[in-house]
Amino acid sequence: MLVGVAGVLLAAGNGSRLGQPKATVELAGSTLAERGVALLRDGGADPVIVVTGAIPVEIPGVISVHNPDWESGMGSSLATGLLALSNGDAKAAVIALADQPLVGAEAVSRLIAAFSSGAAVAVAAYDGKPRNPVLIAREHWPAVLELAAGDTGARPFLQAHPGLITLIECGDTGSPDDVDTPEDLARVRREATVRSKESF
Repeated sequence: MLVGVAGVLLAAGNGSRLGQPKATVELAGSTLAERGVALLRDGGADPVIVVTGAIPVEIPGVISVHNPDWESGMGSSLATGLLALSNGDAKAAVIALADQPLVGAEAVSRLIAAFSSGAAVAVAAYDGKPRNPVLIAREHWPAVLELAAGDTGARPFLQAHPGLITLIECGDTGSPDDVDTPEDLARVRREATVRSKESF
C-alpha cells in the first residue's frame, strides 16, 4: 500500500429524488456511507474523510467534515473534502460517491497503484467509459478547487485537462450504478444480493 493517499467520500446530499438522505440508506446490512468508507479503506486509502451536509454521519475512525453549502451541489462538497486534507501530508486523494455502492475496493487499489506508477490523475473506467472513483494528485488540488462548482464535482477540471488523465479499467471490479431514485435502489439491492451469493 502506498502511504499518503487519502480517501474522500462525498455523502452530503439529501436524496430529494430518493426520498431520504443517501448516506443513511441501508444496503446489505450497511449504510451507503459505511459502504463508501469501507470501499476507500479496503482499497488502501488512509485517512478517510466523509463530507456531510443534509445529515450528520458518524463512523468510527473516520473524519467527518460538514459542508455548510451542500445544497449548492457536489462541487462544494469536493472542495470541502480537499480543503480538509490541505493541512495534512496526503500526496493524493481518491474521491468516491456514497450513492455508488457497487463500486469495488479493487477499483481504489488500481487507482492508487496507477498513482504510485506516476499517474497524476487516475479515473476508473467501466467498459472504457470514465466514471468514479477518481484519484487526483495533490499538485492539482488548487486547479480542482478553482473549477469545482454546482453539481459537477471534478468534471470541469477533468474536461479542462484531458492530457493528465490515466483511465484505469475497473469493469471487472464492480459497477458505478447510481442510487438516485427508489427504482435505482431496488435494482442495486437486487444486484447486491446476486453479488453476495456469487461470492460464496
